[in-house]
Amino acid sequence: MNDMKILVVEDDRSVSNLITTTLKINGCTSYQSASTGNQAIALCSSMNPDLILLDLGLPDIDGIEVIRTVRSWSSAVIIIISARGEDSDKIEALDSGADDYLTKPFSVDEMMARIRAAHRRMLYLRANTETRPEFINGYLRIDYASNLVYVHDTEIHLTNIEYKLLTLLARSVGKVLTHTYIIDRVWGGEMAADIVSLRVYMNSLRKKLKQASNEDLIRTHVGIGYQMVRIEPQ
Repeated sequence: MNDMKILVVEDDRSVSNLITTTLKINGCTSYQSASTGNQAIALCSSMNPDLILLDLGLPDIDGIEVIRTVRSWSSAVIIIISARGEDSDKIEALDSGADDYLTKPFSVDEMMARIRAAHRRMLYLRANTETRPEFINGYLRIDYASNLVYVHDTEIHLTNIEYKLLTLLARSVGKVLTHTYIIDRVWGGEMAADIVSLRVYMNSLRKKLKQASNEDLIRTHVGIGYQMVRIEPQ
């Protein structure tokens, strides 16, 4: 993970020191720290980090504002580390552009696991951009040119909505997408309050994929949204 540039945004010095010491111990040496939101935005602009570890409770501006500002130009992976543990806080952060959420007090081992997952996702997305003719995740293959989906080389017949859901999750593999985000991207906001319909379509999609593989590629985050699990290459 030495190739990752990391920005740590935390105003509590003891927590910031804990994070940076853990990064050094685990071989992550390319990092910088910020203690305010405005400092974080300025550093993000100058260093162009691959990963941002962001506290929401900052002394000058809220972390949500930092996410929205940074997202206007940066595709860096953003992992929230915050004492705010309510589902509404997680949903707002994820809807604003965060990729993952870790609640304080946190385990440094779990933090490093999230960072390793972010690093794998970064490498994976670099190798599998939307310009490629197909998407491959373990036994799942999506042929974008023909709009066909294969599981273990067996074609899976999906409805138009199911295909849209699958490709949306695939293009953000490893990232939790909120209900609001998915509904807006798939239905254009026309069903903005209809989470029940989303669940019906998602359950149908998961059933078709699982029948062909006996494994579940799509993970549910109760009250928040869905995530496609990235399968490690054998």
